Amino acid sequence: MTSPEPPIRPQLAVSGVIFRDGKVLLVRRARSPGKGFYSLPGGRVEFGESLHTALHREIDEETGLKVEIVGLAGWREVLPTGPGTGHYLIMTFAARWASREPVLNDEHDDFKWLAPEEIGDLKVTGGLHEVIAAARRLV
Repeated sequence: MTSPEPPIRPQLAVSGVIFRDGKVLLVRRARSPGKGFYSLPGGRVEFGESLHTALHREIDEETGLKVEIVGLAGWREVLPTGPGTGHYLIMTFAARWASREPVLNDEHDDFKWLAPEEIGDLKVTGGLHEVIAAARRLV
């Protein structure tokens, strides 16, 4: 099975820094882009969908968690790095865990609840440390 071609225009996406008892949920990507890297749950915003609605949907689809969104922690632009890669604008929100335990879909193969200072040299996506620090200031 071949991967679909990336879109020819920038894509809007959301992600969530989910805090629970001082720890943040990190999920490891099971496929490209970012296979093997720990990151935040999230994904593309669908046409006509608000950012908050998209974030609730993506977090539910990827982890099964229910969250309370606190506010916008920052944004990151991911530019294409070569053939087969996309252009994304990712809006990242600080959130608080509300209920349920993580149940990952097939996009991820591991998760960890870690205090920000425990992330250390874990293989993470670009800009993750900075957006977690910004989100921590909001919660």
